Amino acid sequence: MSFRFRPFSWSLWLKRLQLGRCAVIAVPLLWLSLFFLLPFALVLKISLSEAAISVPPYAPLVEYAEGTLQILVNVGNYLFLLSDSLYAAAYWGSIKIAFIATLVCLLIGYPMAYAMARAAPRWQLVLLLLVMLPSWTSFLIRVYAWMGILSNSGLLNQLLLGLGLVDAPLRMLNTRFAVIVGIVYAYLPFMVLPLYAHLTRMDMTLLEAASDLGSRRINTFVKVALPLSAGGIVAGCMLVFIPAVGEFVIPELLGGPDTLMIGKILWDEFFLNRDWPVAAALAMIMLGLLLIPIVLFHRYQSRELET
Repeated sequence: MSFRFRPFSWSLWLKRLQLGRCAVIAVPLLWLSLFFLLPFALVLKISLSEAAISVPPYAPLVEYAEGTLQILVNVGNYLFLLSDSLYAAAYWGSIKIAFIATLVCLLIGYPMAYAMARAAPRWQLVLLLLVMLPSWTSFLIRVYAWMGILSNSGLLNQLLLGLGLVDAPLRMLNTRFAVIVGIVYAYLPFMVLPLYAHLTRMDMTLLEAASDLGSRRINTFVKVALPLSAGGIVAGCMLVFIPAVGEFVIPELLGGPDTLMIGKILWDEFFLNRDWPVAAALAMIMLGLLLIPIVLFHRYQSRELET
């Protein structure tokens, strides 16, 4: 028997390594292309077309007739949105309500996450399950439950009347207050979980050292705990704010005519007015507005990983 040894080739090894890296990267790139870039391109195409009485209800961008290729790009949809104050009010209302709901989620979620992180290890899993348990119920059922709680004859008004705090039922349903309550209830776990993940990794001996040096609890929290959990705060705020801006179900069921959010306008343009180009332009502008916090969050994460 004879054995033949092949000489080691660095160039062949590097080529195989590059092919392996390309194969690994190709999977997420293909996923993003199919489920983000392709839908994004389709919505962009519809936003640049004209409305038409057809199926689908918009004119094609590219037409070929009598040996002539025509590309018809319509920017009138974007100009129309910029000239109508209704859509600007809807964008501003969505951002304002999402910001308030995110702030309330932070004020409620941070103490919850902090208490969970400081709890005994055998209780942390139980508390984590209690936070996640409502999310296992249907989203619509939970929103409908809040309709019953906030209505004029609902549980909250009956409780206030029974305690003698009010003389007549308060109007809570079909208001901005109801929308904020619904968003806070629905998205609170998205704030608590990132905060809990960061706080559990925080070195608690730093808090004890600050206390030993005579620092008050509030001072220790502001100067030690809060900066160390900044990553969780940013992540939780982004996870709540971004989907809350485009929320449709909660404003539709809990909001009233004075609650103007872009998700409701999108629904009306798509399914009531059948004006797909304007609706697509609305979606593109909303995506452009949301890209700002997404880019800022990505830069913050990159800096945090470098440090």
